[in-house]
Amino acid sequence: MNRLFLDTSYVIALETDDDQSHNLATTHWQKLIESPFQLITTSYVFTEIVNFFNSRYRHAKAVEVGQRLLTSQKVELIQVDIILFEQAWQLFQKYNDKSYSMTDCVSFVVMQQTSLNYALTFDKHFSQAGFTQLPKTIR
Repeated sequence: MNRLFLDTSYVIALETDDDQSHNLATTHWQKLIESPFQLITTSYVFTEIVNFFNSRYRHAKAVEVGQRLLTSQKVELIQVDIILFEQAWQLFQKYNDKSYSMTDCVSFVVMQQTSLNYALTFDKHFSQAGFTQLPKTIR
């Protein structure tokens, strides 16, 4: 079974028709669902996703996507506790030459701790941090 990290940018691309990566995300998702997989994400990513839609006056979409993430048997949602927060904060402070967000750092720590190498994302920070972005894009 493939275990993949699910990032905010991938979900937004899938769910937003006018996103520049929508077609690529949709094509990739259709191929992905043909094989067994497990998605790992965090409560910080969840919050970013629902906040994104809600801040664009799409509350119903925020609730719909949030409910799908919370009830999917394919998604493991890791809650950010104080230990994970502190580990991410240490990583955040270390990289003053990068524009990593705190959510990025939480994601990176989770990926390291769960031995995940692949992230469903369009965020270049994941490849900068040494992970493989899926789908692979040419830029």
